[in-house]
Amino acid sequence: MKKLKSVIQDGDYILIVYDEKRRWIVQVKTGQAFHTNKGIIEFDKLIGKPYGIQLPSSKHKNFLIFPPTPADFLFKTVRKTQIIYPKDASFILVNTGIGPGSRVVEAGTGSGGLCSILAYYIRPNGKVYTYEIRAEFLKKAQKTLQRLGLEEFVEFKNKDILEGIEEKNVDSVILDLAIPWDIVPLARDALKPGGILASFSPTIDQIQKTTTALKKNNFGDIQVFELLLRSWQISSKNKAIQATRPHTQMIGHTGFMIFARKIEINK
Repeated sequence: MKKLKSVIQDGDYILIVYDEKRRWIVQVKTGQAFHTNKGIIEFDKLIGKPYGIQLPSSKHKNFLIFPPTPADFLFKTVRKTQIIYPKDASFILVNTGIGPGSRVVEAGTGSGGLCSILAYYIRPNGKVYTYEIRAEFLKKAQKTLQRLGLEEFVEFKNKDILEGIEEKNVDSVILDLAIPWDIVPLARDALKPGGILASFSPTIDQIQKTTTALKKNNFGDIQVFELLLRSWQISSKNKAIQATRPHTQMIGHTGFMIFARKIEINK
Protein backbone atom coordinates (compact mmCIF):
# COMPACT_ATOMS: atom_id res chain seq x y z
CA MET A 1 0.00 0.00 0.00
CA LYS A 2 3.00 2.31 -0.07
CA LYS A 3 2.51 2.81 -3.78
CA LEU A 4 -0.22 1.73 -6.16
CA LYS A 5 1.29 -1.01 -8.32
CA SER A 6 0.19 -2.02 -11.79
CA VAL A 7 1.85 -5.45 -11.79
CA ILE A 8 1.50 -8.20 -9.18
CA GLN A 9 4.76 -9.04 -7.42
CA ASP A 10 5.95 -11.71 -5.02
CA GLY A 11 5.05 -10.60 -1.48
CA ASP A 12 2.16 -8.33 -2.52
CA TYR A 13 -1.18 -8.45 -0.75
CA ILE A 14 -4.00 -8.88 -3.24
CA LEU A 15 -7.79 -8.79 -3.12
CA ILE A 16 -9.42 -11.87 -4.67
CA VAL A 17 -13.09 -11.45 -5.56
CA TYR A 18 -15.42 -14.26 -6.58
CA ASP A 19 -18.77 -12.60 -5.91
CA GLU A 20 -20.36 -9.99 -3.63
CA LYS A 21 -19.87 -12.05 -0.46
CA ARG A 22 -16.73 -14.04 -1.21
CA ARG A 23 -13.71 -11.75 -1.04
CA TRP A 24 -10.26 -12.50 0.39
CA ILE A 25 -7.04 -10.61 1.05
CA VAL A 26 -4.03 -12.90 0.68
CA GLN A 27 -0.30 -12.48 0.29
CA VAL A 28 1.25 -13.68 -2.95
CA LYS A 29 4.13 -16.08 -2.38
CA THR A 30 6.17 -17.87 -5.01
CA GLY A 31 5.41 -21.60 -5.22
CA GLN A 32 2.26 -21.36 -3.11
CA ALA A 33 -1.47 -21.26 -3.91
CA PHE A 34 -4.82 -20.07 -2.59
CA HIS A 35 -7.42 -22.81 -2.00
CA THR A 36 -11.20 -22.35 -2.15
CA ASN A 37 -14.17 -24.64 -2.79
CA LYS A 38 -14.27 -23.02 -6.23
CA GLY A 39 -10.81 -24.24 -7.07
CA ILE A 40 -7.15 -23.39 -6.58
CA ILE A 41 -5.38 -20.19 -7.67
CA GLU A 42 -1.64 -20.66 -8.16
CA PHE A 43 0.32 -17.57 -7.24
CA ASP A 44 3.00 -18.28 -9.85
CA LYS A 45 0.36 -17.65 -12.51
CA LEU A 46 -0.33 -14.23 -11.00
CA ILE A 47 3.19 -12.88 -10.54
CA GLY A 48 4.04 -10.45 -13.30
CA LYS A 49 0.43 -10.10 -14.42
CA PRO A 50 -1.42 -6.76 -14.24
CA TYR A 51 -3.95 -5.99 -11.54
CA GLY A 52 -7.56 -6.13 -12.64
CA ILE A 53 -7.21 -9.44 -14.44
CA GLN A 54 -9.77 -12.23 -14.43
CA LEU A 55 -8.15 -15.55 -13.59
CA PRO A 56 -9.74 -19.02 -13.84
CA SER A 57 -9.18 -21.41 -10.95
CA SER A 58 -8.37 -25.10 -11.26
CA LYS A 59 -12.16 -25.68 -11.46
CA HIS A 60 -12.51 -23.10 -14.25
CA LYS A 61 -14.27 -20.59 -12.00
CA ASN A 62 -13.35 -16.97 -12.71
CA PHE A 63 -11.85 -14.81 -9.97
CA LEU A 64 -11.01 -11.09 -10.16
CA ILE A 65 -7.66 -9.86 -8.83
CA PHE A 66 -7.31 -6.29 -7.50
CA PRO A 67 -5.00 -4.28 -5.25
CA PRO A 68 -6.75 -3.98 -1.86
CA THR A 69 -7.89 -0.56 -0.66
CA PRO A 70 -7.71 0.69 2.95
CA ALA A 71 -11.41 -0.18 3.31
CA ASP A 72 -10.72 -3.77 2.24
CA PHE A 73 -8.02 -4.12 4.90
CA LEU A 74 -10.22 -2.46 7.50
CA PHE A 75 -12.86 -5.18 7.23
CA LYS A 76 -10.47 -8.10 6.77
CA THR A 77 -8.13 -7.28 9.66
CA VAL A 78 -8.48 -9.65 12.60
CA ARG A 79 -9.56 -7.45 15.51
CA LYS A 80 -10.58 -7.59 19.16
CA THR A 81 -11.96 -4.05 19.29
CA GLN A 82 -14.83 -2.29 17.53
CA ILE A 83 -13.66 -0.73 14.26
CA ILE A 84 -14.58 2.60 12.77
CA TYR A 85 -16.37 1.78 9.53
CA PRO A 86 -15.15 3.22 6.19
CA LYS A 87 -18.25 5.41 5.99
CA ASP A 88 -17.22 7.11 9.23
CA ALA A 89 -13.46 7.08 8.60
CA SER A 90 -13.87 8.79 5.21
CA PHE A 91 -16.17 11.41 6.76
CA ILE A 92 -13.54 12.11 9.42
CA LEU A 93 -10.91 12.62 6.71
CA VAL A 94 -13.10 15.04 4.75
CA ASN A 95 -14.18 17.09 7.76
CA THR A 96 -10.71 17.40 9.26
CA GLY A 97 -8.90 18.05 5.99
CA ILE A 98 -6.32 15.37 6.79
CA GLY A 99 -4.07 14.72 3.82
CA PRO A 100 -0.42 14.48 2.70
CA GLY A 101 1.83 16.14 5.25
CA SER A 102 -0.73 16.33 8.08
CA ARG A 103 0.37 15.75 11.66
CA VAL A 104 -2.36 13.88 13.54
CA VAL A 105 -2.76 12.70 17.13
CA GLU A 106 -5.03 9.66 17.60
CA ALA A 107 -6.35 8.02 20.77
CA GLY A 108 -6.99 5.12 21.26
CA THR A 109 -5.36 2.92 18.70
CA GLY A 110 -7.42 -0.24 19.19
CA SER A 111 -6.70 -2.77 16.43
CA GLY A 112 -5.21 -0.07 14.21
CA GLY A 113 -8.07 0.24 11.72
CA LEU A 114 -8.50 4.02 11.75
CA CYS A 115 -4.77 4.46 12.32
CA SER A 116 -4.08 2.65 9.05
CA ILE A 117 -6.53 4.91 7.20
CA LEU A 118 -4.91 8.02 8.66
CA ALA A 119 -1.41 6.76 7.86
CA TYR A 120 -2.42 5.97 4.28
CA TYR A 121 -3.59 9.51 3.64
CA ILE A 122 -0.91 11.56 5.44
CA ARG A 123 1.85 10.02 3.30
CA PRO A 124 4.56 10.76 2.22
CA ASN A 125 5.69 13.36 4.75
CA GLY A 126 2.97 13.39 7.44
CA LYS A 127 2.88 11.60 10.77
CA VAL A 128 0.30 9.89 12.98
CA TYR A 129 0.99 9.84 16.73
CA THR A 130 -1.26 7.18 18.19
CA TYR A 131 -1.84 6.65 21.93
CA GLU A 132 -3.03 3.32 23.38
CA ILE A 133 -2.94 2.36 27.05
CA ARG A 134 -3.33 -1.39 26.41
CA ALA A 135 -0.04 -2.92 25.29
CA GLU A 136 -1.69 -5.97 23.68
CA PHE A 137 -3.84 -3.76 21.43
CA LEU A 138 -0.87 -1.60 20.47
CA LYS A 139 1.14 -4.68 19.53
CA LYS A 140 -1.70 -5.88 17.30
CA ALA A 141 -1.99 -2.45 15.70
CA GLN A 142 1.74 -2.40 14.96
CA LYS A 143 1.45 -5.72 13.16
CA THR A 144 -1.48 -4.35 11.14
CA LEU A 145 0.49 -1.29 10.05
CA GLN A 146 3.55 -3.41 9.25
CA ARG A 147 1.41 -5.67 7.10
CA LEU A 148 0.22 -2.64 5.15
CA GLY A 149 3.70 -1.17 4.80
CA LEU A 150 2.62 1.97 6.67
CA GLU A 151 4.49 1.64 9.98
CA GLU A 152 7.06 4.32 9.07
CA PHE A 153 4.31 6.96 9.08
CA VAL A 154 3.13 6.15 12.61
CA GLU A 155 4.65 6.71 16.05
CA PHE A 156 3.13 4.25 18.52
CA LYS A 157 2.80 5.36 22.14
CA ASN A 158 1.91 2.86 24.88
CA LYS A 159 0.66 5.63 27.14
CA ASP A 160 -2.54 6.92 28.74
CA ILE A 161 -3.31 10.10 26.82
CA LEU A 162 -4.74 11.57 30.04
CA GLU A 163 -1.11 11.90 31.16
CA GLY A 164 -0.64 14.48 28.42
CA ILE A 165 -0.17 14.88 24.66
CA GLU A 166 3.51 15.28 23.88
CA GLU A 167 3.03 16.73 20.38
CA LYS A 168 2.27 20.41 19.77
CA ASN A 169 0.94 22.43 16.83
CA VAL A 170 -0.70 19.38 15.24
CA ASP A 171 -3.33 19.67 12.53
CA SER A 172 -5.93 17.35 14.07
CA VAL A 173 -6.70 15.30 17.15
CA ILE A 174 -8.89 12.23 16.61
CA LEU A 175 -10.50 10.61 19.65
CA ASP A 176 -12.07 7.15 19.81
CA LEU A 177 -12.32 6.37 23.51
CA ALA A 178 -14.83 6.20 26.33
CA ILE A 179 -14.29 9.63 27.94
CA PRO A 180 -13.32 12.07 25.17
CA TRP A 181 -14.50 15.09 27.19
CA ASP A 182 -11.59 14.63 29.59
CA ILE A 183 -9.15 14.90 26.69
CA VAL A 184 -10.57 18.15 25.27
CA PRO A 185 -8.28 20.52 27.28
CA LEU A 186 -5.23 18.45 26.32
CA ALA A 187 -6.30 18.41 22.68
CA ARG A 188 -6.63 22.19 22.70
CA ASP A 189 -3.03 22.56 23.91
CA ALA A 190 -1.80 20.18 21.20
CA LEU A 191 -3.69 21.70 18.25
CA LYS A 192 -2.40 24.48 16.05
CA PRO A 193 -4.56 27.65 15.77
CA GLY A 194 -7.75 26.68 13.97
CA GLY A 195 -6.88 22.98 14.28
CA ILE A 196 -9.70 20.44 14.28
CA LEU A 197 -10.76 17.94 16.91
CA ALA A 198 -12.85 14.94 15.86
CA SER A 199 -14.41 12.53 18.32
CA PHE A 200 -16.24 9.27 17.62
CA SER A 201 -18.66 7.99 20.26
CA PRO A 202 -21.44 5.37 20.15
CA THR A 203 -23.85 7.10 22.57
CA ILE A 204 -25.48 10.53 22.56
CA ASP A 205 -24.70 11.19 26.24
CA GLN A 206 -20.99 10.98 25.36
CA ILE A 207 -21.57 13.56 22.63
CA GLN A 208 -23.44 15.84 25.04
CA LYS A 209 -20.62 15.74 27.59
CA THR A 210 -18.00 16.28 24.87
CA THR A 211 -19.90 19.22 23.42
CA THR A 212 -20.08 20.85 26.85
CA ALA A 213 -16.32 20.39 27.30
CA LEU A 214 -15.62 21.83 23.85
CA LYS A 215 -17.60 24.99 24.58
CA LYS A 216 -15.88 25.45 27.94
CA ASN A 217 -12.46 25.10 26.29
CA ASN A 218 -12.97 27.63 23.49
CA PHE A 219 -13.79 25.45 20.51
CA GLY A 220 -16.14 26.70 17.83
CA ASP A 221 -17.98 25.53 14.72
CA ILE A 222 -19.12 22.44 16.66
CA GLN A 223 -21.02 19.96 14.51
CA VAL A 224 -22.42 16.48 15.21
CA PHE A 225 -23.22 13.86 12.56
CA GLU A 226 -24.50 10.31 12.25
CA LEU A 227 -24.14 8.43 8.96
CA LEU A 228 -26.33 5.55 7.78
CA LEU A 229 -25.20 3.44 4.84
CA ARG A 230 -27.46 1.26 2.69
CA SER A 231 -26.11 -0.79 -0.20
CA TRP A 232 -28.13 -2.00 -3.19
CA GLN A 233 -28.41 -5.43 -4.72
CA ILE A 234 -28.04 -5.69 -8.48
CA SER A 235 -29.04 -9.10 -9.85
CA SER A 236 -28.07 -10.07 -13.35
CA LYS A 237 -28.06 -13.05 -15.66
CA ASN A 238 -25.96 -13.32 -18.78
CA LYS A 239 -24.87 -9.70 -18.16
CA ALA A 240 -28.49 -8.48 -18.31
CA ILE A 241 -29.85 -6.65 -15.24
CA GLN A 242 -32.86 -8.48 -13.81
CA ALA A 243 -33.52 -6.72 -10.51
CA THR A 244 -32.21 -3.71 -8.58
CA ARG A 245 -33.29 -3.10 -4.99
CA PRO A 246 -31.90 -2.16 -1.59
CA HIS A 247 -30.41 -4.91 0.54
CA THR A 248 -32.67 -5.95 3.40
CA GLN A 249 -29.81 -5.32 5.83
CA MET A 250 -27.80 -2.12 6.15
CA ILE A 251 -25.04 -0.53 8.21
CA GLY A 252 -27.11 1.65 10.51
CA HIS A 253 -25.91 3.36 13.66
CA THR A 254 -22.21 2.84 14.27
CA GLY A 255 -21.54 6.02 16.19
CA PHE A 256 -21.81 9.78 16.39
CA MET A 257 -19.06 12.05 15.11
CA ILE A 258 -18.39 15.47 16.54
CA PHE A 259 -16.12 18.04 14.92
CA ALA A 260 -14.88 21.30 16.42
CA ARG A 261 -12.24 23.94 15.63
CA LYS A 262 -9.84 25.56 18.07
CA ILE A 263 -10.59 29.25 18.67
CA GLU A 264 -7.71 31.60 19.44
CA ILE A 265 -8.38 33.72 22.52
CA ASN A 266 -7.97 37.47 22.00
CA LYS A 267 -5.45 38.92 24.40
